[in-house]
Amino acid sequence: MARVLFITGASSGIGKAIATFLHQQGYTVFGTSRTPDKHQASLPFTLLPLDVTQPESINAAVSVVLKKAGRIDVLINNAGVGITGPIEETPSEEIKKAFETNYYGPLHLIKKVLPVMRAQQGGHIINITSIAGYMGLPYRGIYSATKAALEITTEAYRMETEQFGVKMVNVAPGDFATNIAAGRYHAPVLEDSPYRDAYGRTLATMNEHVDSGEDPLRMARVIQQIIETKDPKIHYKVGAFLQKFSIALKRILPDKVYQRMLMRHYKL
Repeated sequence: MARVLFITGASSGIGKAIATFLHQQGYTVFGTSRTPDKHQASLPFTLLPLDVTQPESINAAVSVVLKKAGRIDVLINNAGVGITGPIEETPSEEIKKAFETNYYGPLHLIKKVLPVMRAQQGGHIINITSIAGYMGLPYRGIYSATKAALEITTEAYRMETEQFGVKMVNVAPGDFATNIAAGRYHAPVLEDSPYRDAYGRTLATMNEHVDSGEDPLRMARVIQQIIETKDPKIHYKVGAFLQKFSIALKRILPDKVYQRMLMRHYKL
């Protein structure tokens, strides 16, 4: 029997690549989007309406999957939003929105799906985080914080759910060629802002990295490998060598040396 996979944020980018690839590999895939009607015709898998910030929307989507398939073998928390800007100038409501989507959304989904997997005596929960969650990046501090919070929470959650046969995993991508830059919230570069020049340079660098990012199909292959592994690792990093190496450097370099390295990278 084909395993049932439930993935959020599947109408574009990394989520679409993962869902399409795993559908092609024979999985029963249910994806989600806030606007499924705009995308369903071009996708080979079922796309359900879901807003991860709304608990009632989560309940409805999970209920549909269980009604149609009877089980959920793999939950992939992929839906997320980008956010950039000087932290001082980023509106509080935008900070809250980022945490609601990138952190609280996955937690609500996990709480809804865990009883199902416990009854099944097993399952995989894969949280898509970010290499940015391993370091506080300039003008991406809020985004880094949301992903770091999910990374750490997953570590604790994994130990709590081990007894039920549920495997919880973090997958941290680097820069991939997706439309995330177009969809992220940008705090405006204000003419009278003391951060104007530095933020403008950093924003240009970030967009260049996304535009030259890797093929999202690489992420899809890693996800399949995790699902097919009986005892997956806690953390997976997927991206360019230098992006993954930057995590290792943070562990071994003095804090201020590492900070200077990041500031040079972002032309600060």
